[in-house]
Amino acid sequence: MTDLSDIHASSREMIELRQHIHAHPELGYEEFATSDLVAARLAEWGYEVHRGLAGTGVVGTLKCGSGARSIGLRADMDALPVHEQTGLPYASRHAGKMHACGHDGHTAMLLSAAKQLAQTRHFNGTLNLIFQPAEEGLAGARRMLAEGVLERFPCDGVFAMHNMPGYPAGKLGFRAGPFMASADQVTVRVTGVGGHGAMPHKTVDPVVVCAAIVFALQTVVSRNVAPLDMAVITVGAIHAGEASNVIPDEARMAISVRALRPEVRDELERRIKEIIAAQAAVYGARVEILYDASYPVLVNDAQMTAFAEQVARDWVGDAGMIEDLAPFTGSEDFAWFLQRCPGCYLLIGNGDGEGSCMVHNPGYDFNDDILATGAGYWVRLVESFLA
Repeated sequence: MTDLSDIHASSREMIELRQHIHAHPELGYEEFATSDLVAARLAEWGYEVHRGLAGTGVVGTLKCGSGARSIGLRADMDALPVHEQTGLPYASRHAGKMHACGHDGHTAMLLSAAKQLAQTRHFNGTLNLIFQPAEEGLAGARRMLAEGVLERFPCDGVFAMHNMPGYPAGKLGFRAGPFMASADQVTVRVTGVGGHGAMPHKTVDPVVVCAAIVFALQTVVSRNVAPLDMAVITVGAIHAGEASNVIPDEARMAISVRALRPEVRDELERRIKEIIAAQAAVYGARVEILYDASYPVLVNDAQMTAFAEQVARDWVGDAGMIEDLAPFTGSEDFAWFLQRCPGCYLLIGNGDGEGSCMVHNPGYDFNDDILATGAGYWVRLVESFLA
């Protein structure tokens, strides 16, 4: 097993790399400079580099020994359309773009592990490092899979790690089974009959229809989903009209739907469609529903998760673990990888207490103190999986 002192010794280099990526954020499918950087480092360390999957994706492969097993490690590279407000010396140099979710840290951790694994080569099999674009709402994982990433680079197990504020810095957390919620988007167009606000009886008011839909949807979670199951229905936007005395012809709604079980997800879709159609019919309006089943439930394989957790516990001990980790209602496109290959999505604490800032916030920053732990864990996992 590799002595990880080299990773800690090179922590300054790792921090500088992370902060460079942070200062130069790129949105989904635009990670040109980031993928150039990743590809150049991997090539320098002896990896076989493959580019072009999902546009800006990069895969580095390294084979050692005669082992037939293979492992995949994935890091996301894209930033968010957020205007950074940290005031840090390495803050984003591109207005309106920010690494507000820590993908800069995820990329730096995997690169640091890649360097260490290439230098020591204490494993027997094939290592596939997957640097994925467009995780943030653009389904980069789905596109990489559609373009054959697992056919070209087959894996016996695939793993990914995400930082999480609110947990002690550097602690590792695992949960088998459903771990991250599905995320579906519903767009609704309600068409009525517009008219003068003083004569509503001669109209079919789509705003009233939207209001009825909003209230009716509140019964789905409370009356159609078992109390111990998780479900969320959020009406995030309603757009209609411009003047107080004009009843518009149409209104549009945007709805977010989340669940932790596929059968609950299916039931939510069925009831939401029924309720929207019924409420529109009651008021004499017409309705169009676009139901986009976006991100699936992320389900960690039980055997792979148990293995990955034991590797962590053997390394950092019980004190370095997040115990009794609960599922999250956020979503993650690594779920598509786990539908195709057994594996595990794990968390690393980004820090808690005063100054801790949640992801997707303009004041967030990845905690550089956890870089060595994350990179070290990847090395331990690969060497254990390909022992």
